[in-house]
Amino acid sequence: MRRIDAIKSNAQEFSDEMKGSLAIATTHTQCRYVLPGVIKQFIDSYPDVALHMHQGTPVQISELAANGTADFAIATEAMELYSDLVMMPCYRWNRVILLPADHPLNQLTRLTLEDLAKFPLVTYTFGFTGRSKLDEAFTERGLSPKVVFTAADADVIKTYVRLGLGVGIVAKMAYDPAVDKDLVALDASHLFEPSVTKIGFRRGTYLRGYMYDFIEMFAPHLDKNLIQETIYRQSRNELEELFSQVTLPAH
Repeated sequence: MRRIDAIKSNAQEFSDEMKGSLAIATTHTQCRYVLPGVIKQFIDSYPDVALHMHQGTPVQISELAANGTADFAIATEAMELYSDLVMMPCYRWNRVILLPADHPLNQLTRLTLEDLAKFPLVTYTFGFTGRSKLDEAFTERGLSPKVVFTAADADVIKTYVRLGLGVGIVAKMAYDPAVDKDLVALDASHLFEPSVTKIGFRRGTYLRGYMYDFIEMFAPHLDKNLIQETIYRQSRNELEELFSQVTLPAH
């Protein structure tokens, strides 16, 4: 069936390279804060390609790509669970701490994990948006943070920070100084290891011209030559070796 799909895609590419469809599975954070500019650029370039967006958990996203429902999966967590996916790193990102202006943590010269652990926390649901890096950082220091509320949506997290439920920890890209001017954002890059967002597609997928272009719009360092080289690499060690020479942009 995969070969039949590839033959159909190949035929469509030669019959009309500007028409087709593209299904993307991703998280709320990617869809809300990272992809809008890319989607607009893509639609302007390919107005006759129908775009379909699927949102879900990282595990659901990876599964949608693995079973062929989505052409691309874009996520930070769980991509490695599916060995049938070709995964490519897109960018690095880290977190900010969100607080009301009058919060005691705003008075500190340099924030520590021990300081954070003293207050109730509001952050992502486990398995979403680099949550594993956050948990690892506290565990390595022997700390047990009090997470009182979790959500998959950064906008929901910000809402509950505003209500005084706790200190928010979100992806840096989810903070908009204009929209979130009532909240103070403290850089947390010294507290947590950076996370890497990846784009993946099912091995054996025939990538049409506009699919290569979408990937490069999303991650400019992933040009067609590098993507094809990635497809030829079979093991995770080979992929790590290939991308060890690539400097990832930061969001």
